Amino acid sequence: MTALASGQFQLTFGDVVLALLGKQDGLAHTVVVEWRAPRVLSALVFGAALGASGAIFQSLTRNPLASPDIIGFSAGSYTGALLVMLAVGGSYLQIAAGALTGGLATALVVYVFAYNRGLQGFRLIIVGIAISAMLASLNTWLMLTAELEVAMSASLWGAGSLNAITWEQVLTATAVIAVLLTVCGLLGRPMRQLEMGDDAAKALGVRAEPARLSLIIVGVALTATVTAAAGPITFVALAAPQIARRLTRTPGVTVGGASCVGALLLACSDYIAQHLLPSALPVGLVTVVIGGTYLVWLLIHEVRRRA
Repeated sequence: MTALASGQFQLTFGDVVLALLGKQDGLAHTVVVEWRAPRVLSALVFGAALGASGAIFQSLTRNPLASPDIIGFSAGSYTGALLVMLAVGGSYLQIAAGALTGGLATALVVYVFAYNRGLQGFRLIIVGIAISAMLASLNTWLMLTAELEVAMSASLWGAGSLNAITWEQVLTATAVIAVLLTVCGLLGRPMRQLEMGDDAAKALGVRAEPARLSLIIVGVALTATVTAAAGPITFVALAAPQIARRLTRTPGVTVGGASCVGALLLACSDYIAQHLLPSALPVGLVTVVIGGTYLVWLLIHEVRRRA
């Protein structure tokens, strides 16, 4: 409600409610329903998707550092979307397909290199960081060799922003994310049992590798869907699961808790980016600052815990 009411055209909460109910015409209706509502809804939905994706990878690896941002899957989605944008311009669906293909291809490469008689979380993270670094170099080269106008457009998109979100993009992405979260819910039991190790999971009747691959595909698809609509928004997937775990005091990360915290985190970051800084910035820059601070704290905490 605060985000819907705030901006250069200030509104009261009552005006916002009337506009949402369709009982107010004119500029107030246009500002609330056409301009601000898609942005607020996308922040909540995309934040939930990123939080769920982070929870999946942190659960599979049993490591709080594992997230699509760190292990290269976000960079792979970015590369796939960038290739589509530079090669054919690309509609939203084409960019989404490129982001999903890039993310899944990166996940496959990381999985193959990290697999050694089973999947080890630490090995997956190290391989992912290496692949992510190579993809970052590739992305930079693609931008430097592109035409200036296309490169500027891709660079703005690559900062991660909700500025150009439309109702069509929000509704399409929401439908895809709803399906993916439903599948994630169906895989909740195998995910919990994989946290105990492959041997324990197999003893309980779980087919470890098919279940793990299914969860990886769902996690990558969640990240790719957000990347296609808003560009790469980093660190929400890293921070949300661990913040949720500490707030709920659960022994492990949960998809539901991570989704709620991710939605709140991205919505607050977007509000800060738009209203609390001297000039409006892409939300991706704010999440980098917040998430980077959290990552430094997390590394120090882990070092002290193992000392």
